[in-house]
Amino acid sequence: MEREIEEFIDYMHSAKKASTNTELSYRRDLNKLAQFIKQQGVEDVSKITVTQINSYILYLEKNHFAAATISRNIASIKAFFHFLFKNDRIEEDISENLKAPRIEKKIPEIMSQEQVEKLLAGPDGTSPKEIRDKAMLELLYATGIRVSELIKLQVKDVNLSMDFIVCSENMKERVVPFGKEAKTALLRYLNSAREQMVEDPNEKILFVNYSGKPMSRQGFWKLIKFYSKKAGIEADITPHTLRHSFAAHLVENGADLKCVQEMLGHSDISTTQIYAAMSHNHLREVYTKAHPRG
Repeated sequence: MEREIEEFIDYMHSAKKASTNTELSYRRDLNKLAQFIKQQGVEDVSKITVTQINSYILYLEKNHFAAATISRNIASIKAFFHFLFKNDRIEEDISENLKAPRIEKKIPEIMSQEQVEKLLAGPDGTSPKEIRDKAMLELLYATGIRVSELIKLQVKDVNLSMDFIVCSENMKERVVPFGKEAKTALLRYLNSAREQMVEDPNEKILFVNYSGKPMSRQGFWKLIKFYSKKAGIEADITPHTLRHSFAAHLVENGADLKCVQEMLGHSDISTTQIYAAMSHNHLREVYTKAHPRG
C-alpha cells in the first residue's frame, strides 16, 4: 500500500497542485490507515474491504480523535480510493459511501483592537532583533497571511513603492496590501537591522534568525508568546490569532467579504463568512448594551 500512497501523493502534487501542508496531511492520514490495515493481515490495496475501512473509522472514534481529525481522515481516504478506482487499481471505490461526522464550526478566537495595539507595541527597542520582531508582527497583522507564508517571504516579494507583498505557493500567487505602520517597520528593518543579522549577503529570505538563517515556525511561535506575555494578554495568542483578528477587524469596519477572502487566500468564501457572522454578533452586543429597549 505504501507504493500506492506515494503514487497518489505524486498525483496530488503534479496534477492537483496541492500545497505542501495538504500533501503532508494526506501522507500522514494514509500511512496510519496502511498500518491499521496491515495489522488486519492485508497489504494489497485491492483486498481492502468496506468493513475494514469502517473498522478504522470506528477505531478513530473509540480512541477519542476529534471530529475534525476523523473528518480529515475520511476526506484523505476518499480521495485516495477515488484515485485508485479512476486508475483501475481497484474494481470499486469502497470509500464512496463514507460519511464524515458533523463538525460544529467554532468561532475563532480574536483579539480586541486594544490587545493588538499592546502586542504590536511590545518590540520597542533598538536592537536588530526587536526591529525585526516589530516588522514581523506589524506585517502579520497588516496582511493576515499565514505564519508559513510570513517566514517564506523573500525580499523580492515586498513591493515598498506600491505597498504590497506577493505570497506564492505551488504556482499560485496572491497580492496582499499593507498599511503605513507595517511599511515603516519594514523599512526600518531592511535599512538598519537585516544586514546585521544575515550571514550570507545573498540570502533571499526576508526575515532571518539570530544565526542569519531563515526564521522557523517554532521561532516565531516563541516570539509571539513572549510579546503577548509582555503585553499582559492572558488569552492564548498564536500566530493564527492575528490572522483571525486581521479578518474580523476588517469585516467589522466594513470591508467587502470578497476582498477579505482574496487577501486571506481562501478558495471558498464560506470559510470567510464566519467573520461576517462574528461581526453581526458584535453589532448585536453593541445594540443590546446601547439601545434603551435593547
